[in-house]
Amino acid sequence: MALPDFLVAGVPKAGTTALHAALSPHPGLYLSPVKEPKFFLSDGPPPTKGGPGDALTYREHIWQRDRYEALFDAAPAGTLRGESTPLYLYDPAAMTRIAQTIPDVKLIVIVRDPVERAHSNWTHLWSAGLEPVGDFVRACAEEEQRIAAGWASFWHYKGLGRYGEQLAHAFTLFPAEQALVLRYRLLIDSPAATLDRICAFLGVETGLLAEIPRENVTAHPERTLAHRAISLGMRASDAAGRLLPGSMATAATHRLERRLQRGARERQPLGWEQRQALLPAFTDDVKLLETVVGEDFSDWLAPRDRSGGQVGARPAGKGQAKNGLYVPPGAADPPVKP
Repeated sequence: MALPDFLVAGVPKAGTTALHAALSPHPGLYLSPVKEPKFFLSDGPPPTKGGPGDALTYREHIWQRDRYEALFDAAPAGTLRGESTPLYLYDPAAMTRIAQTIPDVKLIVIVRDPVERAHSNWTHLWSAGLEPVGDFVRACAEEEQRIAAGWASFWHYKGLGRYGEQLAHAFTLFPAEQALVLRYRLLIDSPAATLDRICAFLGVETGLLAEIPRENVTAHPERTLAHRAISLGMRASDAAGRLLPGSMATAATHRLERRLQRGARERQPLGWEQRQALLPAFTDDVKLLETVVGEDFSDWLAPRDRSGGQVGARPAGKGQAKNGLYVPPGAADPPVKP
């Protein structure tokens, strides 16, 4: 039975794409060729509708058990198998399925300043032409309406950042020693030491990995008439694409997204006023997280002297992940599946 020995289980917009890429060269590890299969997010077929882009993303889920296990068939003997679906931690039902199916699995969770994470999440969807609200704080205020309307969890900008609640639930299902909780900032400031810490946790040789590449890098298109027109096209092609077979729809929307992001400015840092508007949504949960993990996270509630994310110009050849499949700018469109 080819099931993973470890999961990068959380959280979205906290460097999981880069971590997946960084761990892949280790000879003792085998990372799934599809970075984000999302297998445990549903018990059977995923939903068929939701918010903008959700239906197409649902079609990318690898929800069949035989297809999921096949992701790990090529793992060399003796290697540890892993995959990275950062939405698992947020979904209590997914965590229960994981505990029932692979109770001894090791969990890697990267936590990030929840306001910074929410902002990066919003920017990702705005950059993809899917987020209809051009103001970050106002988009966050619409979260409850979107949840009620059945929009997928990637739209839950505030909910995804309540790590205290999520980890408290996880530790009712798994012993704490099966989880490694790390700050996102460590991936940026101390990549070699952080990779060694992850390898030691997994029980494989340390000292072999030193760099974490910049992957899934988000741009920030301006609010222009062109942006509005292409975004409307993205959402229209999303609706029409549900009728296309396989991943033809993904290829079509990918072309529009590349055009939308062409020449876009780098992602912009958060201002203190924006942070102040969002902090009340996380204050109680940050305190809970400190209790659950036994670490001080009070800096997340204070003014910041720098953005908590990798802002700045997008490196050459790097782009934004789409539906769990990374396609760099300039590459061919994704292959069409039968």
